[in-house]
Amino acid sequence: MARRVPTSRRWRPVTPAAGWPAVSSLPRSSRIDFAGSYRPTLGVEWEFALVDAVTRDLSNEAAAVIAEIGENPKVHKELLRNTVEIVTGVCNSVPEAMDDLRGSLVTAQQVVRDRGMNLFSAGTHPFAKWSAAQLTDAPRYAELIKRTQWWGRQMVIWGVHVHVGVSSAHKVMPIISSLLNQFPHLLALSASSPFWDGEDTGYASNRAMMFQQLPTAGLPFQFRQWSEFEGFVHDQKKTGIIDHINEVRWDIRPSPHLGTVEVRVCDGVSNLRELSALVALTHCLIVDLDRRLDAGEELPMMPPWHVQENKWRAARYGLDAIIILDADSNERLVTEDLDNLVDRLQPVAKSLGCVDELGSVSEIHRLGASYQRQRRVAEETDGDLRAVVDAIVGELEL
Repeated sequence: MARRVPTSRRWRPVTPAAGWPAVSSLPRSSRIDFAGSYRPTLGVEWEFALVDAVTRDLSNEAAAVIAEIGENPKVHKELLRNTVEIVTGVCNSVPEAMDDLRGSLVTAQQVVRDRGMNLFSAGTHPFAKWSAAQLTDAPRYAELIKRTQWWGRQMVIWGVHVHVGVSSAHKVMPIISSLLNQFPHLLALSASSPFWDGEDTGYASNRAMMFQQLPTAGLPFQFRQWSEFEGFVHDQKKTGIIDHINEVRWDIRPSPHLGTVEVRVCDGVSNLRELSALVALTHCLIVDLDRRLDAGEELPMMPPWHVQENKWRAARYGLDAIIILDADSNERLVTEDLDNLVDRLQPVAKSLGCVDELGSVSEIHRLGASYQRQRRVAEETDGDLRAVVDAIVGELEL
């Protein structure tokens, strides 16, 4: 009988191979300063599509909406002219972040409605044709499409990004690599893109599968040290893959100029209640890992092949996914693991002032995630995907 090798010996993250530039051999210009945050600050970016109130199809009127709103640092344009992004300032808690978003949304929603449209947030639109989407006029967007061609033009997708402040660069890569263990939890809870071009894809999150087709997008490399990330960015720039660090489009990535870890796992979210739950879970997970590093703990990690499989399972099956838990290949239904995870994070949530919001995580899988609600509406209306759009729009209560 084969002897089972202890987890600590069965898989260890690979250190830089011979030939990779050590930090001492990198040009000084390749060093990346990480701003750092002395407290675990919070920031949220929430993407919305504009949909016509009559046809329920996408509307390419973002430029006009933003122009009418006027100069507002919390309302941004995005790659496509059917999209506006609402962002927070630097916040200290989930309730503060939700209040910040709500204030900007009230203004944006009124302008959008006055123009005969509605705000819509899900990972994808149920029936829109990607070929009808118009590109925002900006050199960086034009260059992206020039390079990525068909896949770039397909990116009619929306998501939520959460930034959490981390105190120093040496913590960033261990936190990102360990946080990948909870990737399927975040994706399954937020999955909201079952439909594409009028068809049910069979996936809970088709967006997750679409977005990873872009170069430098998808799962991050599991580096242990900041110097390894610096070496990676150096190579990406030297070989012309990227011009700027922001072009590293990982699902979880460092944002050095902000001093944060940015989590980009989640599909678009239709309402503030679910958004607050997902932001609270993300905030608690990163702060928990940060504190464990401070306590001298070596953070748990899984082999990249398990991480990759978990992403696919969560995208395909959502809250019905059986996920891989650890390097020993133990498995469990994601909702069962979520219940334990929420319980374990209660002390962290209390210290961050988001106990109620974290508690709402369990409500999502008890009441049904967005992809499940969308399919239910489609079934009840004989496949009327306009009714699905109406249901999503109707969930945005401010």
